[in-house]
Amino acid sequence: MSITNRTDGTETTEPFELIGSDGRAGATGASGPAGAGTTGPQAAARTRRRTTPKPGERGTTGKMLGYLGILVTVAVIMVPLYFIVITSLKTRPDIYSDPITWWPNPLAPENYLYVQQEVAFLSYLRNSMIITGILVVVKVTLGVLTAYALAYLRFPGRNVIFILVIASLMVPNQITVISNYALVASLGWRNTFQGIILPLAGVAFGTFLMRNHFLSLPREIREAALMDGAGFGRTLFRVILPMSWPTVVAFTLITIVNEWNEYLWPFLMSDGAEVAPLPVGLTFLQNNEGLTNWGPVMSGTVLASLPILIVFLILQKQMIKGLTAGAVKG
Repeated sequence: MSITNRTDGTETTEPFELIGSDGRAGATGASGPAGAGTTGPQAAARTRRRTTPKPGERGTTGKMLGYLGILVTVAVIMVPLYFIVITSLKTRPDIYSDPITWWPNPLAPENYLYVQQEVAFLSYLRNSMIITGILVVVKVTLGVLTAYALAYLRFPGRNVIFILVIASLMVPNQITVISNYALVASLGWRNTFQGIILPLAGVAFGTFLMRNHFLSLPREIREAALMDGAGFGRTLFRVILPMSWPTVVAFTLITIVNEWNEYLWPFLMSDGAEVAPLPVGLTFLQNNEGLTNWGPVMSGTVLASLPILIVFLILQKQMIKGLTAGAVKG
């Protein structure tokens, strides 16, 4: 805004500022009415800038929820494990005390000696190693070969076979227990290693896992090997498997854990310490007359878990790589 001065016959135009009620300058010159610069789009933009959270503040809620989920998961896993360990070191009165004690008082390490004296612990351990070792070799071998054929070979009914493999994963093992038991018993294989091992040698999960991994590998690498004259075996063992090592390790570790903890079928097939694995042998520590002394039972559980824990700690990185290998293709 401006005013015109008429002095000595000359006209001059001078700008001046309008002062608002709050004492601050409004518009200058021809900028418009007072307050136009503070109530328009610029003021709205400044308000948005003041109310928009910073990038660091924006993810605080998500991080807190993530940490809370991790804490709950760790608690659900670790609290039972903690009670297993401390119970293995408790005396019977301490185990059945009320209220529950969170630390053994007194310590009872003799529970671990009792396990080895009361049952044929070493025999059960040997049987578990035999059964698990054979099943790992059979399942990994058949799983890799079957997956390679379903991924790369062209033959009629290939997709139908894969659908049947997927469908078999949806059938609970308990449904086939009676028919398998009748078949094994008719063959005279009860209380034998082959009677325990053969019905457990299915490879549906391994076939599914390895086939999806093979399909995620660059097809050009296999085609280049075939152009160089590599056959089926050479392509598989010299080209495909070296790139698939993490997934094979993951499949192997999953198989080890599953077969080591297998209980129902070995329990039905074994009559004693000759072929029974460790999970079955530990049930003989439970006292059916009166109160079970859970100290030795938990001690046996800890001892049975140690081999799997050691294997997992050694192979955990390869297992994680293998399970995520097919997540990104290319």
